[in-house]
Amino acid sequence: MSISDLRQSYENAPRLNRADLADDPVDQFRAWFDEAVSAKIMEPNAMTLATVDADGRPDARVVLLKDADARGFTFYTNYQSAKARQVADHAEVALVFYWDVLFRQVRIRGPITKVDRDEALAYWKTRPRASQLGALASEQSVELKDRAQLEAVFAELAERYNNDEPIPLPDDWGGYRVVPSTVEFWQGQRSRLHDRLVYVRDAEGWQVKRLAP
Repeated sequence: MSISDLRQSYENAPRLNRADLADDPVDQFRAWFDEAVSAKIMEPNAMTLATVDADGRPDARVVLLKDADARGFTFYTNYQSAKARQVADHAEVALVFYWDVLFRQVRIRGPITKVDRDEALAYWKTRPRASQLGALASEQSVELKDRAQLEAVFAELAERYNNDEPIPLPDDWGGYRVVPSTVEFWQGQRSRLHDRLVYVRDAEGWQVKRLAP
């Protein structure tokens, strides 16, 4: 089959009307997120993070959402990574969630800031021990000679912390929070007449607009 022949008709998709939406986009996101979890979508918290590098070239990768509340959308990473360097130069980013089973997409744009150290530490303590060791072992985005180099560092750290003592939070690891300025909810529909409703923040709060698909 040709790639161009691949398409979905979005049969029996629910309509998305202004009256269906919560007043706050984060509340609406949490409602859709809960439905994505109930639909047993694999990693419903997976989101594409789009950034711009120092030369103005776009970049994107998938990261995992770890919190969504009135403050914004939070994820964690290495502060020496390529994404962290790009954020340091251009502190405006975009996020995209795509839940195919539900024919839904959420797009978020806004400024990004680091979470404070205490919040990062509290999250760090909830991570599986192997994930903590992996974060310590990886100098994210640095070129490796081969995989054996990475595995050797991991093994060394596992031996060093083999007595169940707490693994310290690395100085170069922590969280980022994206503070939304726009949040778009997209619901697929038949005949490509998709529903697109976007929240836009202004001085008075959130305004909601309908966009052509």
